[in-house]
Amino acid sequence: MIRVYNHYVSRLTLALICTEICLLMTVFYVGVGIRYVSWGNIEINLFLSELPGALTFAFVIITSMAAMGMYQSDFKLDFESILLRLMPAFALSFAIMTFIFYVLPDLYFGRGLLAIAMILAFALLLLLRMLFFRLPGVEFFRPRAIVLGTGNSAHELYKLIAEKSFFRNHNIVGYVPFYGEERKVPVTAIIEKNSNLGVLAAQKDVSEVIVATQERRGGGFPIQELLECKMNGINVMDIATFYEKERGYIRMDSLQPSWLVFGRGFDQSLIRSLIKRIFDLCASILLLIVTLPVMLITIIIIFLEDGKPIFYRQARIGRGGTVFSVIKFRSMRKDAEKGGRPQWSTEDDPRITRIGKIIRKLRIDELPQIINVLKGEMSFVGPRPERPYFVDMLIAQVPYYNIRHSVKPGITGWAQVRYPYGSSVEDSIEKLQYDLYYVKNHSLFLDLIILIDTVGVVLLGKGGR
Repeated sequence: MIRVYNHYVSRLTLALICTEICLLMTVFYVGVGIRYVSWGNIEINLFLSELPGALTFAFVIITSMAAMGMYQSDFKLDFESILLRLMPAFALSFAIMTFIFYVLPDLYFGRGLLAIAMILAFALLLLLRMLFFRLPGVEFFRPRAIVLGTGNSAHELYKLIAEKSFFRNHNIVGYVPFYGEERKVPVTAIIEKNSNLGVLAAQKDVSEVIVATQERRGGGFPIQELLECKMNGINVMDIATFYEKERGYIRMDSLQPSWLVFGRGFDQSLIRSLIKRIFDLCASILLLIVTLPVMLITIIIIFLEDGKPIFYRQARIGRGGTVFSVIKFRSMRKDAEKGGRPQWSTEDDPRITRIGKIIRKLRIDELPQIINVLKGEMSFVGPRPERPYFVDMLIAQVPYYNIRHSVKPGITGWAQVRYPYGSSVEDSIEKLQYDLYYVKNHSLFLDLIILIDTVGVVLLGKGGR
């Protein structure tokens, strides 16, 4: 994994992005040749003059594919999944490029060229996606690793690898038993340690050792052997770091307090806060301008269906535990909580109005929170703000829950785009794992990734309730 401004990106994903950028640039120039010139008479000046168009074409399609989740580690690799995500990605690309040509007409390269390039790109990207992860050379980007431990943590990792395609970025060679630990990993996956751990790593030609042991004290823990591995260029990491890098969350069941205290991240510096505030203001003003017609239509429809009030104010917990009033479009009946007790929304909740179902699915009900961002009560990107009633309950039941309040809550966030709507304590624990990752690793780069993913969440209607 490569660390880019605190966020981890796999080498395999970077290799795929670079390959697809090269393919898209090539396709664009092939389109130029087909549309405008004869191949025996191509001049270098023509290709240089078309470079801005080629870069725009590649950038927009790559960004649209990212918005559709096509670079996430759990993206399925079968033909149907690729096709069903590639089609909306190209539809979004066409809409974005049309808007760009309207704003910057100098970049316009003609409908004929756009049609040729997009048809070729769609077919070749579909073919590339079907073949890329099956190419022999792709193993170079998948580090070989052994896991130290065969207990609960190792068994959980084994099950995740066996059941899902989440860990295609790593090649787990086997699991090495740890002194005094119960063996819960199947015998077929265990590598008996008959020699020094460093020697075993060399024999298995691994580049990483993942420490998945519950107990690290006492004479049985092979600290010297792990140090030897590190001195020989083998990367040594604990299971919490592995999940952080590979899945983009911090697993609660593998988390040690010392890891939070001494680990990297949790940047709350003045410079980072200033950059985030500038980003919040720019993004909020731009979103306000773009979505103003949608909000005006929403106001009219809410009024016609259920009358006033149009907006819904509710107490939420912000940074440092401060209470503020979040502003949203009202999507439930006026008597939604007539009993006086707060409750989570459920699927097919009868309290939701007809227009409420639509605006919640498309996240339109969240748009008035732009006002909270402009007032400085929220950020554009951050953990979802929760109600005081639920916060008090979750702090009492969920370890480290209060850490998420060390940054401002956001309209969208890492947990919102990576995990579906939460309506229970168990869901809150799952989402907290993503919130902890964001609090630890937040940066402008990660905020931009979340915004791109949010587009896909809205367009595909994922997680709305």
